[in-house]
Amino acid sequence: MNTIIYPLQFEPILKERIWGGEKLKTLLNKPIVSPITGESWELSTVEGDVSVVINGYLKGKSLTELIEDAPNEILGTAVYARFGKQFPLLFKYLDAREDLSIQVHPNDKLAKERHNSFGKTEMWYVMQADTDARIIVGFKEDSSKEEYLENLNNKTLVSILDDVKAKAGDVFFLETGTVHAIGAGLVVAEIQQTSDITYRLYDFDRTDAEGNKRELHVDLALDAINYSKVHTYKNYEKVENKSNVIVDCPYFTTNIIPLDGEVDFSKSGETFTVYMCTEGGFKIEIEGETYSYIKGDTILIPAAVKTFTVKGTASILEVFIS
Repeated sequence: MNTIIYPLQFEPILKERIWGGEKLKTLLNKPIVSPITGESWELSTVEGDVSVVINGYLKGKSLTELIEDAPNEILGTAVYARFGKQFPLLFKYLDAREDLSIQVHPNDKLAKERHNSFGKTEMWYVMQADTDARIIVGFKEDSSKEEYLENLNNKTLVSILDDVKAKAGDVFFLETGTVHAIGAGLVVAEIQQTSDITYRLYDFDRTDAEGNKRELHVDLALDAINYSKVHTYKNYEKVENKSNVIVDCPYFTTNIIPLDGEVDFSKSGETFTVYMCTEGGFKIEIEGETYSYIKGDTILIPAAVKTFTVKGTASILEVFIS
């Protein structure tokens, strides 16, 4: 394959969810057809849900094909050395018309042993929040397996969990083991390790259209939960036309770029970069070519693209592996 010299966009993988709505269409321009669309998987190599390119001469190629053919050019030299031909992150937009289930994700060790998967460290960037929207993140105070099980069995689990109001621009970083739930009335950008392993603890006794409750994973979750109080809210700067660090962890680095004008970027070739446009619109210029993006677009800039210019008025999440 020739060196890939342009930003790649992918067909969104749309997911119906019992808690989903229609904001992915009205706010983020996704081509949803169901009124209960909860997720748009923007960039994925999860088995059965692999992203496919929709622009340029690589249109129709899957992300796994691109990595197989040109791992250093797509992933970057350092990422390839660390992860092999695995794309280590998963990017989504979520629309919670109703509360999501209360859930937890296992760490790398448990996920590898049980599911031959990565764990699922993740972060949420709140793009839109209805009045009084909130999230659940961890326990109010240090807890224990015994206290947790007692409240779970009594259907009072919510009473010992931390309930936090959320507004647009808020960021929450959730390490594995953190009990959590996105609340009704939120649209979020989610950045996470490549994993689809979720242990569902409680689902508010909801039933689907056939009257069935969703499966719970109470036993699996017991050893995955962190019963200590955690601090998930991230403060960050928003200096214009600069990459401001929000989250810097072993699995990914996420910056925010409040763009108003023009910024030149120079990359090392060690890692890919992903841009998620959370507000406004912008253009990327590479070797005389111009590519345009709007709110809701997610763009993979291959590691082989080392210099480019970004211009416009937008809020952009910038993600890479350091």
